[in-house]
Order: sequence, then structure tokens, then C-alpha cells
Amino acid sequence: MPKSDKIELRTGKLKTSASSLECVHINPKTDSTSTGSTVTVSTNYGTLTECTKQDIRRRNLDRAVSKAGICNFTPTNVERQGRKFMTDIFTTLLEVRWRWTLSAFCVVYFGSWTAFALLWYLILYVHGDVDNYGNEEWEPCITGIQNFTSAFLFSVETQHTTGYGFYHLTELCPSAVILFCIQSIVGVILEGLMVGLVFVKMSRAKKRSETIMFSKNAVMNMRDGILCFMFRVADMRKTHLLEAHVRAQVVKKRVTTEGEIIAYHQEELEVGGDGEKDDKVLLFWPTTVIHKITDSSPLRNITADDLHLYNNLFEIIVVLEGIVESTGLTVQARSSYLPFEILWGRRFENLTSCKTSSGFRAIDFSLFHNTFPAIMTPDENTQEKKKPNNNM
Repeated sequence: MPKSDKIELRTGKLKTSASSLECVHINPKTDSTSTGSTVTVSTNYGTLTECTKQDIRRRNLDRAVSKAGICNFTPTNVERQGRKFMTDIFTTLLEVRWRWTLSAFCVVYFGSWTAFALLWYLILYVHGDVDNYGNEEWEPCITGIQNFTSAFLFSVETQHTTGYGFYHLTELCPSAVILFCIQSIVGVILEGLMVGLVFVKMSRAKKRSETIMFSKNAVMNMRDGILCFMFRVADMRKTHLLEAHVRAQVVKKRVTTEGEIIAYHQEELEVGGDGEKDDKVLLFWPTTVIHKITDSSPLRNITADDLHLYNNLFEIIVVLEGIVESTGLTVQARSSYLPFEILWGRRFENLTSCKTSSGFRAIDFSLFHNTFPAIMTPDENTQEKKKPNNNM
């Protein structure tokens, strides 16, 4: 099989029992053409062929990670998937929506009340309390119960220690005393589980990532003679993340020398804050995260021709992690950039700040996503001039 850096992307439909999934077939290709409404684009990261403009625009939305940080993957055809989720029921209830969690609460509580009500009614029926209700000479196990509704009310009062005073247990039925102890223990366990579940679900740092902002676009320009990939990140809260660090990965399809297709090949980008020596960043103010494109960078072969709407063969995923100061929990915020969202030869606008009457510096976020053209000389725009400075 001849070596080639070209990748042909075709789309097809694969019918499965679960749903209709879009399949991507990748084959080596050495040349490209353009005819009619079919768009063929040759780039350093592959060749798009046999795709209409509408197909390409639609596939632009099929990113691995959405701009809101949602991973666009879902498992299908997993053996015993439901049983696996039910085995870890606590984590499952934490991750599902609130309406399902509240529905589970109702099912658990009403189920326990009804189950113990049936046991109470069975004990009373066997003892004869139901048939002798109203007989003043009869000594019942539980006073005041005449039907299943009464047994259900007694079950609720016992489990939640309500104690209205109308029903009370006597010492005539040992089985009723044992059931009373069992329901009391079960009630305490259910209360602890439900309260703990609600507390953990409400205290999760998942929504904390909503106040972390990523720039809508990334930029590529020269800084100190080196071509750099940059994006902005900011924390809108006054209580900032502790030990915040950032990661970035290039995800693309890759064909090995032996012809093996790696659908999601990941390559790490060495990134850091402006002036930082590692991946740690300070989020006291909006920070620009920088990746220097050197000979060892996964983006070393990228050019302006790769950054267009019709190229969807790679994606840069960015992740910010830190510790929430108020709770001590770890939070992760994610975003991604497709090729057409990376602006070649542009820089971010400087954000203005001013002092308020209380002494704080107010930062104007209206220019957070704005960019302006940067000077890219013809020599710097060629691949030969992208080599790092030897004096670094």
C-alpha cells in the first residue's frame, strides 16, 4: 500500500438496530478534483471529496466536543448496559436529570410505604383484627386499623415517625413488633440515602463551569518571531479557581504506514498562560493561552489554506481544570475549535479596565471575542519560516 498524506472522507449510512448512524470511511488518496457542486479540498491534514456544500456544513456541527463542553458521544449496542448502570445506581441518579431523580424518589418512597402496608395488613388479617374491628372485647395488634387504607397510613406514620396518636402498636403480636423495628431501620436508611443524594447532586461543581468563558475563535499569529496558536479563557466569578491548569489536544483521523486507521488520534499540545512556564494559569483576569508551533508541534505543518469551512478533518479540544475555592471540589470546563474557527493572522483585542469607586478594577468583556488583523509577512507565512529561533 503506497504511503500518502492524503485522506479521502466519504459519508454513508449504516443501519443498526438502535438507530441510523453516519459512518465515515477513510481511504488514502493522492490527488483531488473539483466538479459541479461536489467540493474537493486538498490540505496538509487530508482531502475532502465527494461531499456537497450542504453535507460539509452539516458535518461541521458533528464535533467531538461542543462549544458548550458537551462530549458528543453515546454508547450503543453495549451488552447488559442497563444492568451495569443499575449496579451503580447512586452515580446514575447523580448524573440523570432532576425530573428522573425526583421520580425515583417518589417510586422509592411510595414503594416502601405500600410494601410495608401490605405486610401490616397481612399481619392484622391473620390475627383477625380486620374481622373483629369494632368489637370492644377484642384485643388487636394495632388499634384503629380497619382496612388497607388505614394500614397504609400507619405505614407512613411508622416510617417517618409522624405519630398522630390514633394508631398504636400493642405487645400481642411479636411479628408486628419485629416488622415495626425493620421498617424503622429501613426508613432511616432511605432518608439518609435520599438526603445524601440531593446534597451531593446540588453541591456538584458541574454548573461552576458555566462561569468559565472560552473565546469563540482561536487565532494564529506571530509572537516574538514564532508562530503561535492562541485562545482566551476567563473566569467571571470573584472567587477564582485554585490550581487552575489547561490542556489542549489535536484530534484527527490518522492512517499508519501499515494502513491501520485510527479514528480519533490524539496529540498533546504544550500550552500555558501568557508568560507561564507550564500549564498552570492565573484566572484573576482574562488570560490568553498560547501554544508555540515549533518543529515538534503537532501543528507544525498547518498553513492558512487548512483553516477554512470545508476542512473538518481535525479538531482542537481545550480543557480547563481547577478547584472551586468555596467547596473544594474539582471542576472541568471544555470547549473545542474546528479549523474554520481558527483565524489565521489575527490577534485578540486588548480588554479595557478601569477603577471603580470601591477600588476594584472593572474589566470590559465586550471585546472578549473580538480580533483584529495582525501583520504576517510573506516570509513568515511560508512553511520554511516556521522553524523556531535557535537562540531560544
